[in-house]
Amino acid sequence: MGFAALLLVSVYALPLWRITLDAPQYPEGIGLVIRVNAIEGQEEGNLESINGLNHYIGMKAIDPEAIPELKILPWAFGGLILLGLAAAASGRRSLHTLWLVLFALVMVGSLVRFYQWGYDYGHDLNPHAAIKVPGMAYQPPLIGSKKILNFTAHSWPALGGYAAALSFVLGAVAWGMDRRKKAVSAVGMAAVLVGLGGTGVLGCAPQHPSIDYGVVACAHCRMTVSDTKFGAQLVTSTGKTETFDSIECLASYVKDLDTPPKELYVTDFEVPGTLLSTEEAFFLHSDHISSPMGGGLAAFSSAAARDAALARLGGDPLGWGDVVQHLPAQARHAHR
Repeated sequence: MGFAALLLVSVYALPLWRITLDAPQYPEGIGLVIRVNAIEGQEEGNLESINGLNHYIGMKAIDPEAIPELKILPWAFGGLILLGLAAAASGRRSLHTLWLVLFALVMVGSLVRFYQWGYDYGHDLNPHAAIKVPGMAYQPPLIGSKKILNFTAHSWPALGGYAAALSFVLGAVAWGMDRRKKAVSAVGMAAVLVGLGGTGVLGCAPQHPSIDYGVVACAHCRMTVSDTKFGAQLVTSTGKTETFDSIECLASYVKDLDTPPKELYVTDFEVPGTLLSTEEAFFLHSDHISSPMGGGLAAFSSAAARDAALARLGGDPLGWGDVVQHLPAQARHAHR
């Protein structure tokens, strides 16, 4: 319990959360770092750049001084540290229980306020903004990735956020230990499960985002991604998402990479707009498939669906490795 309390000291030195934005005009990305008492740019000038972009679409400027939670959180974590150390020193179960309850309220309340803050900034727009898209809102994701115009926004905990989550879990485990029986009690196990459930959202894997057709540009050929039967996506090892207008563009891009990507997705030819992992997809090359870059490549969710298309259109069934290593000649020509 004492270690769990002392672990919270790290939130004063480490960032709690990161929001990054990727776009063709910002190949290195720009972003915000949220600390226990401040919001600052990921790099020098990032906050000013984001406020400048937000101004054009009618969003309010991000002013850290106007966010009261940044003044409250340092005191809240300080109180949790002192209460946790008091519970560890005294061995009083009531103090330990109070620590868990207050900590859970701080975590849940912070996430709720973070969502409300993002909602307000994304929806309360200046009606006289230079750029207006009817019906468009610009709320960043609470956790995960989201497409906003030609930007991809990523929102994930930083090291300080993970340290706080680990502190809560350790405190819940300690609460469940019965010193006299030297075993985890049934009530304690329930507390552990509640702790893991409350903080598990911080460790959830990102879901692959959908494609914003007609807006985003292909990362390989720079054409607008518009055909809902052929779009594809790639997630890098650092979590960045790249979008492509066709399987052949994705394959050409992957073939030139030095670092293997984390995830690869292609569109189900028979269910437009639905993304499949390349590990579970079945591919067909046919001269009767009019893919955007002339590669004649399509993906299917099952071998049966691919074989039915093969019977109708003719061509060659392929695996993903075949697609990457042996791009059809017309696709290679189109990318020269």
